[in-house]
Formats: sequence, C-alpha cells, structure tokens
Amino acid sequence: MNKVVSIGEALIDFIPFEKGIPLKDVTSFFRVPGGAPLNVAATVAKLGGRATMLTKLGQDGFGDHIIECVKLLGVDTSSIKRTIKANTALAFVSLKENGERDFSFYRNPSADMLLESSEIEEDIFEENGILHFCSVSLIEDPIKEAHKRAIKIAKTKKCLISFDPNVRLPLWENPEDCRKAILEFLPLANIIKISDEELKFITGIENERKAIQSLFTGEVQIIIYTKGINGAEFITKNKTVFSPSFKVVAQDTTGAGDSFIGSFLYKVIENDYTLEDLLNLKGEQIKDILTFSNSTAALTVCKKGAISALPTKEEVLELAKGR
Repeated sequence: MNKVVSIGEALIDFIPFEKGIPLKDVTSFFRVPGGAPLNVAATVAKLGGRATMLTKLGQDGFGDHIIECVKLLGVDTSSIKRTIKANTALAFVSLKENGERDFSFYRNPSADMLLESSEIEEDIFEENGILHFCSVSLIEDPIKEAHKRAIKIAKTKKCLISFDPNVRLPLWENPEDCRKAILEFLPLANIIKISDEELKFITGIENERKAIQSLFTGEVQIIIYTKGINGAEFITKNKTVFSPSFKVVAQDTTGAGDSFIGSFLYKVIENDYTLEDLLNLKGEQIKDILTFSNSTAALTVCKKGAISALPTKEEVLELAKGR
C-alpha cells in the first residue's frame, strides 16, 4: 500500500462540554489533538492505511500529547520536528446546538509555523504516494516555503497532490490574503477538496457550476465537492458522480471534512490508484468511494472532537452497507 504524507498544522482543540453558548461563556473544555492535516493523517491510519505527518511542535506537554495520541493510531511521527522557539498551537472551540463551530486560535506564532523547508527530507516521500495539504499554513512564514519544497519533491516522486483549502479566516489578517494564498497553490494540486461554504469565497463566482469549472486550472484534474447534509460529488472535466450523505444527529462537525478527504485518500492508496486510474473509474466505483467517505464523515460528527471521534473501518463499512 502506498503512503499519504500530510503537511501543515497540528494543534490541540479545546472542545467545550457545553453546547449552544458563545465561546466567552464556556466554562469547561476537554482537549483533543487536531489540525486539518493531522486529522487527515489520523483518518488514513485509523482505517488501516500508511500515513506520515510533517509538522513542528513545541517542546511542551501539548506536543507530547499530540504525538502520543496519533502514534496509537499508527501515524508515522518520526518526521515531526520539535522547537523551543514557540509553543504548540491551541484552538478553543464553541459548539452551536447543530454541532457547528466557532473558533478562537492561539497561534502567533506557534511551533508549526516555524517548520523550515530545509527540514523536509526527500526520503519521506515514496514513488506514487500522496501528498496532502491545506491552506492554514500557507502564510508568509517558514512553513509556506516548506510546503513548496514538499510539493516539489512529491512531484519528482510522481505522487498525487491533494489540496483541501479548509478556509479559516480568523487566522488571516484579511480574507483576501487567504484567498490569494489558496489561488497560488491551487494549480499545483491534482485533487481539490472544497466545500459548498468555501466555493464562492475562493472563486468569486456566484454560479455554482461555473465556479467549480473555474477550479480546473494548472494540474487540477479532480474536484471533490462536499455539501454537508446534501452529499458529495466527484467531478472531472467531463463527468460528475454524486453520493448522498447519511442522516445522523451531529454532536460536533469538527473534522467532518478532514475525515471525508482522509477516507477518500485511504481508498486511493488501498487500491493503488494513480491519477489516470481515478479519471477512468466507472460511476459505480466512484460512488462506492464517496459512500465510504460519507459514512466516515457521518460517524465522525456523531462524537465530539475530530481524531478522538474517528470510526474504525469496520464501523464505516457497516454503515455504508445499508446504502
């Protein structure tokens, strides 16, 4: 089985015990490892795949906790760097009654932002593997250059490049900086995972179909378009395959999109699919992958947290079996 390498932020999410109240009024939290790229690596590993995380953590208890937790799932943490120059990032979350979230980040700077390009080693990547990244770390700090080096190396190894913009505007000085960074890196990816909430912001286009088609730029060949309770689509330049979501009662939507793309990438490496293979899959084959990913995301939102809420492969297949 090939390997998924995930690069970017790793942090501690503080999830409230109370729901339906503003963050300023929350009195108690429990901690869980998080950060979108880490959630993706954890999803791949929890399902039985090979995943490596590239990030930098502080020399602190929170960094220790993150490594201990994801190691238990099987994530390769040997390439995670540590530093005394900054602490591990923190995010405090409040939950609405429907499980949607509001964030407050402590990351100015945090250890992950200090990952240097020189710390990205070539032997981390394998031929025909996958590199996955998000937009939170595409800021004007060392980690942005680390992403560029990782992408360059991955391309020499003929890896698939997967990009989930995962827009988090509170982490940017202004929205336009976020949008520009996404548009800078978007053409470098083969697979784009994007949500309906992000589409208009990133593209600036009102019409949904025109907005999606505008994403086919540079090396982009596949769009994974997630629409929450309205299902998900696998879109290429000449075909679209839809799969409905599973109806569940959401406790916490943290990690829903990450578990979706993580499980999608797991199915890619499980079957040793190349980009050409993915483009030539039949509709039913694609639908099976989307059903698997929808099942993973549905089960994840039924519990609080992201990594702590990830289901096993057996649980995913059991829910998907009823489709």
